Amino acid sequence: MDALIQEFSDYLRIEKRHSPHTVAGYCRDLRRFSRIFPGASVSCLTTVDIRGFLLVLRDEGLSASSIARSLSSIKSFFRYLCQDKKLDENPAEILETPRRWRKLPNLLSVADVDKLLNSPDSNTAMGIRDKAMLEVLYATGMRVSELISVKGHNLDLVAGCLRTMGKGSKERIVPMGMVARKSVEDYLLNSRPVFAKGKKVEELFLTRRGKAMTRQGFWKLLKGYVRHCNIKADVSPHTLRHAFATHLLERGADLRSVQQLLGHSDISTTQIYTHILEKRMLEVHDQFHPRAG
Repeated sequence: MDALIQEFSDYLRIEKRHSPHTVAGYCRDLRRFSRIFPGASVSCLTTVDIRGFLLVLRDEGLSASSIARSLSSIKSFFRYLCQDKKLDENPAEILETPRRWRKLPNLLSVADVDKLLNSPDSNTAMGIRDKAMLEVLYATGMRVSELISVKGHNLDLVAGCLRTMGKGSKERIVPMGMVARKSVEDYLLNSRPVFAKGKKVEELFLTRRGKAMTRQGFWKLLKGYVRHCNIKADVSPHTLRHAFATHLLERGADLRSVQQLLGHSDISTTQIYTHILEKRMLEVHDQFHPRAG
């Protein structure tokens, strides 16, 4: 099965143009699956075998979302094998993928976001850079992988927007807003040249060594600011993406617009925020319907 997983990996990377991070996730799930059936031929695996593997994951204490992700990887793998004529029937086809993200992760209030965005020291090159990164992340709802991949030519500071490449190499243009745009301008004038030291680096956000910022590097600096602000919520880079979507919807944005801003290919992914819309509709009804109260 290892050879087939490698072929599938190449297919995802070359033909589907998935990111290395996404491909690694698929392969990790599939190798875990293959270890349960050492030496077994994929043509001998049945729906019962796959369902049994999912039960093993549950018994090991994996979360529902992790099990759903594993099943999604398996379904994609077997679909590929059938398309490539290596299998006649797909044993994973009839298995339903559990709904993921039924529960929203920890959310930040507007007040907490304000504290976080104002915590970098704007008198230092690092502080100017960190503030620009945090402002852009919250202003655009980008994934951290998208943020660290932004290049200088992706910026349009006159229009106040930037171009980013999301999952599946899907390009989208997102507005930054005035505050984030000013922070980026400050970074370009007063901070980036300090880090670049005359070297030409395509990526917009740089480390002290003049290299492109990494996911791990941004995670570390974010955790430091969260501690500095004494924010009690469990904050990750993705938390600001959720705050972006939540705060837009709370102020009246429609779900379809938020879907496009987040770069979700399917609106069902954006529907984790539906409860916010439901709450808002109740408030509107209570406020404006003649017989509400």
